[in-house]
Amino acid sequence: MTEERRAWQQVLEHIESDLLQGRLRPGDRLPGERALATDLGVGRSSVREAFRVLEVLGLIRTASGSGPTAGAIIVALPTGGMTALMRLQVAANGFAVQDVVATRLVLETAVVHDLAGDSQRNLARPVELLDAMESRQLSEAEFLALDAQFHLSLAEAAGNQVITATMAGLRGSIENYVLAGVPNLPSWAETSERLAVEHRHIVAAIEEGDAASARTLVRDHITGYYAETGLAGRTPVARPDEDAAARTSVSHGDHVAVAAPASSPDAGSTPDPVVHPVVDPVVDPVAAAS
Repeated sequence: MTEERRAWQQVLEHIESDLLQGRLRPGDRLPGERALATDLGVGRSSVREAFRVLEVLGLIRTASGSGPTAGAIIVALPTGGMTALMRLQVAANGFAVQDVVATRLVLETAVVHDLAGDSQRNLARPVELLDAMESRQLSEAEFLALDAQFHLSLAEAAGNQVITATMAGLRGSIENYVLAGVPNLPSWAETSERLAVEHRHIVAAIEEGDAASARTLVRDHITGYYAETGLAGRTPVARPDEDAAARTSVSHGDHVAVAAPASSPDAGSTPDPVVHPVVDPVVDPVAAAS
């Protein structure tokens, strides 16, 4: 059993290496089972097992028969697999709302910081989504789905594939909590109008190259809705420190959000989650939105 497991893992590692090195691209056909088994010195059953794993992850599509669409075809890069795994985790266990919000703050403030400093940025897709959100015929669910796609499109424009894959994997969790908060809003019409205006201001700050304002705007945008829905009163969330965020770059820094209790500034306040850096002091804990 151990040898069989190692054999199919060997096939996965071989294909992964070809993908990462650019020897395989979306649309390319993988070698057949017999050829791969011979080249790698493994059994054909190991190749089939590796193909099944890759298909579940959304990296390949398999079809029997002959012709241009038969065999195993690459349909996505490795980040697609990461997104699939994240979605499976969300579907299986879900994530606490405060953890999702805290992670959004870490990732999205870094995203807009990098975009503001990139003279070659392309915001055509985010702007297109903002235009679509201005339709008054949208339902709450439709508006918020476009909202989530807008935030994802900013990550895509920033060009960091890991952040993009993470946000794509969390998209379901984000849509779930923002939609769940709608019944708690005093006026959906007023809130949706405010959200649309805030989106425009975020894009404007990016286009003006004002990284500090862009970070503040996206932070206030996320925490403002979180507080307005009443979720923040039950599940506090940390927000990134602006000065610390200015020192990081989406393209060069790695960091994660971890919910943990911190000292309360007042006797009656609730402990805040904090953000711990992995390598550099990217983000510092500050007061929670409330």
